[in-house]
Amino acid sequence: MDQEKPREECGIFGIFDHLEASRITYLGLYALQHRGQESCGIVCFNDAVPAKMIGMGKVVDFFTEERLDKLKGNSAIGHVRYSTTGASRLVNAQPILVGCNKGQVGTAHNGNIVNAVLLREALEEQGHIFQSTNDSEVLSHLIACSRKKGFYEAVEESVARLEGAFSLLVLREDAMVAFRDPNGFRPLTLGRLGGSWIVASETSALDVVGAEHVRDIEAGEMLIITHNGLESRWPFGEDTKVSRCVFELIYFARPNSFVFGESVYAFRKLLGKTLAAEVHVDADVVIPVPDSGTISALGFAEEAGIPFGMGLIRSHYIGRTFIEPTQKIRDFGVRIKFAPVKGILEGKRVVLVDDSLVRGTTSRKIVKMVREAGAKEVHLRISAPPSRFPCYYGIDFPDPAELVANKMSVGEIARSLGVESLGYVSIEGMYSAMSGLETAGCYCAACFDGEYPVVPTDYEECKGRSTQSDLCEMGPGERLSDAVQPDQ
Repeated sequence: MDQEKPREECGIFGIFDHLEASRITYLGLYALQHRGQESCGIVCFNDAVPAKMIGMGKVVDFFTEERLDKLKGNSAIGHVRYSTTGASRLVNAQPILVGCNKGQVGTAHNGNIVNAVLLREALEEQGHIFQSTNDSEVLSHLIACSRKKGFYEAVEESVARLEGAFSLLVLREDAMVAFRDPNGFRPLTLGRLGGSWIVASETSALDVVGAEHVRDIEAGEMLIITHNGLESRWPFGEDTKVSRCVFELIYFARPNSFVFGESVYAFRKLLGKTLAAEVHVDADVVIPVPDSGTISALGFAEEAGIPFGMGLIRSHYIGRTFIEPTQKIRDFGVRIKFAPVKGILEGKRVVLVDDSLVRGTTSRKIVKMVREAGAKEVHLRISAPPSRFPCYYGIDFPDPAELVANKMSVGEIARSLGVESLGYVSIEGMYSAMSGLETAGCYCAACFDGEYPVVPTDYEECKGRSTQSDLCEMGPGERLSDAVQPDQ
């Protein structure tokens, strides 16, 4: 995907009633690392005694044997995070653990609560003190101040006040509760490992721990998991309008996952085939921008009858920082991430396949690199429709002014990138690549078509305010400011 790729913030994993809950959760988070690399954490319960461990960086780096040994208990929830706005700080790492009149409660969240600013302001007026700047903490405060006597009723009432995209896990000593928002923007799936129940963002996390996939958590469902079994409730009613995020399939999910009932691998390969059929090009070799463009490139090459080649080799050993030479090397970041293979590119008409094009910054550098390796022609093909609109539901699509497809025609973009031609898959072609009978009506493609299934309440409210505060100084692409940092 293009450079500063759109990011969905987080991945969540939870297991109920397992002797090695924290270690199983560690493995699950490892399988979800692609959904967030800035921070990670686990909360577990040993009877009524909770333990929490959160830290910056990747799962494999932070969770040492010593730290895992301190996380004793039979139930656990975990979180990996990528922040779309504001500073990446330890205070915003999840899961959140609070003690209140409902007991000790842990929460983990994937999504973007679009009315979090207004909820937070109302809570602060009532005297609530927030410890972080992420929108997820709002739920903990809502649960704590609920007048419902029962824990499940308090959680149900609190979740019903949220708007936007949220897949949630709530853990207490005697229960784990899972939710998906009524639109089902973000994936959440249920698995079984022996006598233990698991909930995870993707089926790939179930695979890595050897769990059986049972079913997806339904849109709008509140699933209560206890020693007595499963109970489903519907805080928003059972008549929901499903709007699953199509970008989960295009980019975020791991290729070996099933998301929204779709095989991610099969979908991406068919996207590539559709792209080749819709935007034909005469060329000598098809190469992907690895890793996320690889499967679509395979489908493109197969459909077009053009040889496939790994003309770019990606380094998987780049950490959060690296030491640059004193003498600046042009396009250093891209060159250290991708290495061209001259034997595949030299003298060839190249089709370069990527999964999306957002700002165009990195694509321009990659095209230049491919040309410097000797390519005679470069034709760029994108296995997603043009990204013209911001996302308010947890994807880091920027201000429309920064979206290259929002301000340029396809021809103008091609010229600015320095390619012979540029082609996107159509929205209709994207939906045709899905295996299910339900397609366009059940997916959110607002970043492509501008049709928003949920009004971004915080932004709409703040637009009309005269107060020049952080809460109101939001551009149309900044879901929330630093004051409430979307946290998935």
